[in-house]
Amino acid sequence: MRFNRILLSSTLIVVALVVQVSVLARLQLPGAVPDLVLLTVLGLAFVYGHVSGALIGFGAGLLADLAPPADHALGRYALVLCVIGYLAGLIRPENGQIRSATGPMVGVVVAAIGSTLLYAGVGALVGDTAARHVGLTSLLFTAVLYDLLLAPFTVPFIMALARRAENDPLAETTPAATDVSSGWLSSGTGLRIGRQRGGLRMKAARSRASRAGRIKGIKRL
Repeated sequence: MRFNRILLSSTLIVVALVVQVSVLARLQLPGAVPDLVLLTVLGLAFVYGHVSGALIGFGAGLLADLAPPADHALGRYALVLCVIGYLAGLIRPENGQIRSATGPMVGVVVAAIGSTLLYAGVGALVGDTAARHVGLTSLLFTAVLYDLLLAPFTVPFIMALARRAENDPLAETTPAATDVSSGWLSSGTGLRIGRQRGGLRMKAARSRASRAGRIKGIKRL
């Protein structure tokens, strides 16, 4: 992985984990807890692909396993997010451009269901039956609901940051090929600002060129 990918991914994962542990986990919502770490892994995997998604998912899951108040076996969530990050990266097209938000939203639903089932399955193998007492159906429903409500405010922003850090030319898209990270939210994610700055730089360069042409004409006279 490139240095800028590692730096951005580490920062986003740590921030997401702190918010999830210190804020979301204390809301005492019924059923599951909104999984901001999972959504962060998904957003990065949608841009970086399956290999980086698997590595990011493993690192994020390992941090989640170590963060208090962790009460499960070490490496359990690391395995879950590693698999989720790998599969989410497979959704990314070869050209790195996703034209519709439908694919990522479906990915969020599948990831919420898959991570819950995989986490409960691994827990059953190591003797953790907490999911049975809470109710697996309730966990699945609330996990999908919370992640879907949180995804539009997090995933497109994370994708836009990942594109910017990569210096990806697809981050500045043309009107005929709008990227999902700029179209998911009507207010945009910063890509429109980048195009405006580029237009201002071009106008300034043309103005300087025209002034230089006028000065040269005066000197010749």
